[in-house]
Amino acid sequence: MAGFLFDNVVFGPVYSRRLGVSLGINLLPDNSKYCNFNCIYCECGWTEIRKGEKIVLPKREELIIRLSEKLKELKGTVNEPDTITFAGNGEPTVHPDFAAIIDDTIEIRNKYAPKAKISVLSNASMLHKPKVVEALKKIELNIQKLDTGIEKTFYQINQPAAGIAFNKVVEGLLAFDGRLILQTLFFRGAYNGNFIDNTTTEELEAWLHLVQKINPEYVMI
Repeated sequence: MAGFLFDNVVFGPVYSRRLGVSLGINLLPDNSKYCNFNCIYCECGWTEIRKGEKIVLPKREELIIRLSEKLKELKGTVNEPDTITFAGNGEPTVHPDFAAIIDDTIEIRNKYAPKAKISVLSNASMLHKPKVVEALKKIELNIQKLDTGIEKTFYQINQPAAGIAFNKVVEGLLAFDGRLILQTLFFRGAYNGNFIDNTTTEELEAWLHLVQKINPEYVMI
């Protein structure tokens, strides 16, 4: 499946129904997807397995320069961002300097765009790392994915890398004590000869059960 990739560490702004004028940050490679999920609906395409290949991620220092320059450029214009959004070509929280980068972004935002909120679009796979969790608690819009409440469907839809367990993802979401936003994509369709539908009564009941337990600020569908 061909996908759409962002070719800069700072991109946009783009206009989002959810986030308004959103300036994007891509902490992943600029020429390929890098993610520990392989969601069957991903706009970036399939996750490639690249054994032995060195992955080049943007450096913290580069982001500081690029984000500062862009926010100064946009300040006072109609494109001044409502949000600064970590998204890009995969899962942003896998970057080894993610926590420090969040601190940098907060400092730069406060200096050049104090009204902008910081958002992270995440698949909730790295919530076993305390530094990641603490960083996510510092931002205004901590947006975590939950596409299903059923373990089997989780593996069918999200196709996580080895070692990522559904119950651990749920545990990570629960640990926020409601200080998060959930996002869910509901769909039905065929994939690899199997019909996948997370809109059935069984699916919705299981999903709602988890949503009630997680108790997010709200849900984006």
